[in-house]
Amino acid sequence: ILLAERATGQKRGGQTLLGGLDVTVNRNYFGRQVDSFETDLPVPMLGDVPFPAIFIRAPAIAEAGPTVEVLAQVTASNGETVIVAVRQGALLATAFHPELTQDTRWHELFLEMVI
Repeated sequence: ILLAERATGQKRGGQTLLGGLDVTVNRNYFGRQVDSFETDLPVPMLGDVPFPAIFIRAPAIAEAGPTVEVLAQVTASNGETVIVAVRQGALLATAFHPELTQDTRWHELFLEMVI
């Protein structure tokens, strides 16, 4: 959320955004804490094995600008396909928590981008 240029569903009083990513995010798109979930997420750039994505009070990326590379999408419980991972230049963002898994592929991708 913090890296987005625009946000919807913000808390009362708004939310400070650093910006940098040409995206619009929808805060808590997937619902409250009780609606958190895990799913095997296909991410072609990470290979053939799906990534074990953990969504906790997760946002969704509602819109992505033309220079934003969409890395992963998921089908929400309402049937809508939404963007959950993007890259733009040296910025990488996910709507899920890759740090909560033993799978290090997102971290490896980040290191490849910055080293």
